[in-house]
Amino acid sequence: MIALEAGDWRATVAPELGGSVLSLDWQGQPVFRSTPDGATDILETACFPLVPYANRIADGRFVFEGRSVQLPVLDRFAPHAIHGDGWLLPWMVENQTARRVEMILDWLGGQDGWPWPWRARQIVELTDQGLTITLSFTNTGDAVMPAGLGLHPYFHRHADSRLMLSAEGVWITDAREIPERLAPVQEISDWSDGLALAGAPFVDHAYAGWMGEARVDGGGRRVTLGAEAPARWTQIYAPVDGDFFCVEPVTHRPDAHNAPDGEDSGLVRLEPGEVLSLTLKIGARSL
Repeated sequence: MIALEAGDWRATVAPELGGSVLSLDWQGQPVFRSTPDGATDILETACFPLVPYANRIADGRFVFEGRSVQLPVLDRFAPHAIHGDGWLLPWMVENQTARRVEMILDWLGGQDGWPWPWRARQIVELTDQGLTITLSFTNTGDAVMPAGLGLHPYFHRHADSRLMLSAEGVWITDAREIPERLAPVQEISDWSDGLALAGAPFVDHAYAGWMGEARVDGGGRRVTLGAEAPARWTQIYAPVDGDFFCVEPVTHRPDAHNAPDGEDSGLVRLEPGEVLSLTLKIGARSL
């Protein structure tokens, strides 16, 4: 575990556990939910990287430029593949200071998993203004590959937490949790004017046309989230009566690999040597 500190901000990072963030605090109070001591399940952490894709791929199958791909599936998410490989592997620390850690992960590709090789880089940094996470990966192979990125932060939820963000639509999912149609945000939850999480229904949906900004008021403070393009989607996961919620910046919608031809799904064709990157910034102030 690596401890970072800057101004009123504190964070801990676990490169060995999927390159995850274990905690993020401001003025001694949690901004991200805190990981239980001794946890080894990455789904109990505070934030983790999604690479080389985000969210679900239906049945772990897709076809890319004539190549059929079958991905391994985790039992807990069967029958779908989810979140890529980066969150399941240890990352190597390349550089480290009191405020910043830089990690890398090399994926060689193969028949038993994602068939294209890549190198991912994740920089977690604190300043007096807050947290910045920059996630990127490079196509290190000799063929074009489908590409996507995301980050999966779990925010601490107060009894009076209100989430505000703007988006153009929301993907309605079928019984298998796969998107089937794009609908007005009102069909699930409209967060544009601020909505109390305590009064919201269960949400686990991708919002499209996201403006890249969100804020959460509660507990006497305002937490801000900003994500730079190409994060035009955000996956909101908000269990009813949970002590956390997720606002996940992602570069494509779930199951983008099986999107119809011509749809702007966000999936990128990454040429050999090309880089795709995503930056998340978290700030806070008292209300």
